[in-house]
Amino acid sequence: MSSAPAQPLFVYGALRSGTTLLRLMLKHHSAIQSPGEADFLFDFVNCKPDGRWRYDREGLAKSRIFRAKNIAMPAAEVNGGDMAHALVRAMMQDVTPDGPGYMSLSIHRNAAKMHALFPDTKVIHLLRDPRDVARSSIGMGWAGTSYHGVGHWVGTEMQWDDAAYPEDQVLTVQFETLMANLEAELTRICAFLGLDFEPGMLRYYENSTYGPPDPGISQKWRQTATPREVALIEGRVGPLLAARGYDPAGDPATPGAVEGLRLNLENRWKRWRYNMRRYGLPLFLGHHAARLLRLSGIEDRLAARQEAIRIKRLQ
Repeated sequence: MSSAPAQPLFVYGALRSGTTLLRLMLKHHSAIQSPGEADFLFDFVNCKPDGRWRYDREGLAKSRIFRAKNIAMPAAEVNGGDMAHALVRAMMQDVTPDGPGYMSLSIHRNAAKMHALFPDTKVIHLLRDPRDVARSSIGMGWAGTSYHGVGHWVGTEMQWDDAAYPEDQVLTVQFETLMANLEAELTRICAFLGLDFEPGMLRYYENSTYGPPDPGISQKWRQTATPREVALIEGRVGPLLAARGYDPAGDPATPGAVEGLRLNLENRWKRWRYNMRRYGLPLFLGHHAARLLRLSGIEDRLAARQEAIRIKRLQ
């Protein structure tokens, strides 16, 4: 394909589902560029009662990912729908000067907004076993328990169902199948896009911080999660587990009042402990104190310091 299409390719999946790994693979195809995550496109836009879309421009301007793209904010009079397309065009001009066939953008939520604003765009729906996502979320410091760690997976997939995409616009890819049959799955993805598979896609790791393909990273929950953890995860995921093609390990469970309180306290404490180690105690406590005291200027400065630490540690 010799020129960029009017709309991008979206890779939609929950955080810790492998969207970054798939992005690197896609990026190593000569007809695909991928500037990475673009949740800012939909996090800060809403449809108003009059049916028009409007952006929270102040919130967008503070978005770390938006600022990292180094693209200009469209004029204030531009409505939200046109502004979303203008932002995408700006990213295309930035990363695709020679006009490859597709620009892949990773999206982790807001599927209904994505569909409403870009109704004709092809989507790769990337799935990963929620029991692995839950455990991985703990490692990122987003949750202190696997019961809480699976929450964002549930939200992402419920939003996907609400979006009601036509089947011919979507290719569903399971992370586990991708890792076990890498070339076959990448060939299937390329065919969905009307492209030929390129062997360079298998060598994504040669210029990234990611290692070579490792099927062993799938289904780790079987070795690391206790039976009770698995039961609680499956209880929270509910019918979505089977609907997404994953077999339950046993009987799902719901925490009672006492266990629920314990889980909430454990979740909060472990998240705090993680962030205290990541940012250091003075910065962590200072940011919380500034927020409680509504010292917005100090809070913003300390948040910027935390953000710099997060960026430095991103893989």
